Amino acid sequence: MPPAVKIIEVTNVDFSLRHFLLPLMRGLRARGHEVVGVAAEGALLDVARAEGFRIVALPLARSLSPRAQLRAFIALWRLFRAERPDLVHAHMPISGFLARLAARAAGVPRVAYTGHGFLFNQPAPWPRRAASLAMEWLAGRLTDVFLTVSTEEAGDARRLGLHRAPHAVGNGRDPARFRPDPAARARIRAALGVAEGRVVVIAVSRLVRHKGYPELLAAMREVDAELWVVGERLASDHGADLEPCFAAAGLGARLRRLGYREDVAALLAAADIFALPSHFEGLPMSVIEAMLCGLPVVATDIRGPREQVQDGVTGLLVPPAQAAPLAAALARLAGDGGLRARMGAAGRARALDLYDEARVVARTADLLLAAP
Repeated sequence: MPPAVKIIEVTNVDFSLRHFLLPLMRGLRARGHEVVGVAAEGALLDVARAEGFRIVALPLARSLSPRAQLRAFIALWRLFRAERPDLVHAHMPISGFLARLAARAAGVPRVAYTGHGFLFNQPAPWPRRAASLAMEWLAGRLTDVFLTVSTEEAGDARRLGLHRAPHAVGNGRDPARFRPDPAARARIRAALGVAEGRVVVIAVSRLVRHKGYPELLAAMREVDAELWVVGERLASDHGADLEPCFAAAGLGARLRRLGYREDVAALLAAADIFALPSHFEGLPMSVIEAMLCGLPVVATDIRGPREQVQDGVTGLLVPPAQAAPLAAALARLAGDGGLRARMGAAGRARALDLYDEARVVARTADLLLAAP
């Protein structure tokens, strides 16, 4: 076993640390390493702190303000100088860029990065996409271990020369937690007053425009099913408020806003179809969770979901930003219980093979800690 090292995991907000980094932090600690988490302060950091992790809150901002980013850079540089870690592992576009620059400036011997979706692949004005590409290219020169969650984006990194050896590590969830669960299904449906035979479409994500909620709400007008929306808008999220879209949805009692929940696995087990009509993704955890719970997935044909969902086998892929094809896909599944069962079973088998959390964490840790 290699000697123990000190690792600092850096991301932007508490939501990212809680839902994306914490499994890896546990895996690295289980190997005997010291792991410190860094993110902007938030209530969700309490979960990691309760598990005994040391979490340092810094003024990291999801903002393009030069003043805010200079402040974040200085805070990161001071932390790395004081802590003297053996490895800094950075995540997310802006915090990942700043952390890699600060780590090199502070003399950290090994710097790693995981891309959870490149901003230059996001629909946006070309100057913003060009700036994102330039940032990734520059920071790639400072990166020893370059990881992506998406296979397609590892190919982008290789093609665009962002790094000499990008690795796709994927994402994963615990199949013992996310699984078909008849008892949870009965309990949740009874609590919500939903009959067993009622078809339920569920969406789990932050409430932001690029998750495709305007199209989903419009599509659901044509589908004989309920829609459960699980999630909230983060204080740091940008873009238009979606409340007017929900208010004008016209779904009445067929729309249930469930907010942020810790029992997502039970809610997925209680639903029948999972929908994620995003415009932009990395490799969405929510799709993996739904597949492990045995749900067919309706998602958009974009980077990330299209490598997760086998169209016609584990779910259906539809064009982004279009309500009519989304409605047709959801209606097809809502009307055919046998098809839902077959696709859900195939999706769980695929997720068990590709997206088991323990294997993803082990693969990521091996790459982070491999000898140079």
